[in-house]
Amino acid sequence: MKNKLLGSYLNGNYVVRLYEDGTKIKDTSDDKFVASFPDSMDVKITNYCDLNCPMCHEMSNTLGKEGDLNSEFFSSLKKGVELAIGGGNPLTHKDLIPFLKRMKDKGIICNLTINERHLLKDKELVNNLIKDKLIYGLGVSLNEINNETIEFAKVNKNTVFHIINGIFTDFDKIANKGLKILILGYKKFGRGKDFFDEVVEKRMEETKKLLPSLLNKFKCISFDNLALEQLEVKNLISEKQWESIYMGDDGEASMYIDLVERKFARSSTSELRYDLEDNIISMFDRVRKCTELS
Repeated sequence: MKNKLLGSYLNGNYVVRLYEDGTKIKDTSDDKFVASFPDSMDVKITNYCDLNCPMCHEMSNTLGKEGDLNSEFFSSLKKGVELAIGGGNPLTHKDLIPFLKRMKDKGIICNLTINERHLLKDKELVNNLIKDKLIYGLGVSLNEINNETIEFAKVNKNTVFHIINGIFTDFDKIANKGLKILILGYKKFGRGKDFFDEVVEKRMEETKKLLPSLLNKFKCISFDNLALEQLEVKNLISEKQWESIYMGDDGEASMYIDLVERKFARSSTSELRYDLEDNIISMFDRVRKCTELS
């Protein structure tokens, strides 16, 4: 089946092309990619969650509040950019569907990250979001790896299993099934700071040793920047390969937005945070300056 182009746009000195299967390609004739605005943003829309995961760096719980999905800066987003929407449990936000419809009308590519338990609980809702093309990518944080979850991912090809380095270790249950996974670095932030111990550290080392054997067992295996560092992924591929697939440091073309606290930052673990502004360009300029100074 032909991989359909979702959109293409110019960002600074490079062209971005997004495809229906989640592939993202950036092209430039210069030596370095220089963005004018973020082409991807992590957006926390709620801090409500009923799971109380002990390693949650967002410290979400049942007392968590909802963020304002009518914030002014959304009107300044450029067509084709990606939002990775999460929480908390974003499925509980009362304005989620109207928000997704507005973003779709603007040409914004929305992706959603939820927990496996919430997927199984609200599978009909998630299926409808996919069917109506209100979301394109679905990230599912794994718990007990229910067979129903695996079958869901096989049917919905843009499902990516999110795996936290040092927490998840049962790769055999999901290997060689044509699945996509994203390995996330362990964040010593929020509850994750107190949860980190020798057991987590040992699992991180085990995953690093296991990683070379995992690379060919999934349809796609990707990493956030923290996992790239923790697992020393750069040592496993050639310099040429690295240069062709590395999407850049946090803050170079991405940023984090917390709609609950009305703050933005370079990433979800950044201590330095700023108050929300009305325009994404000015917000990104502050993030980029922070990135250049770090």
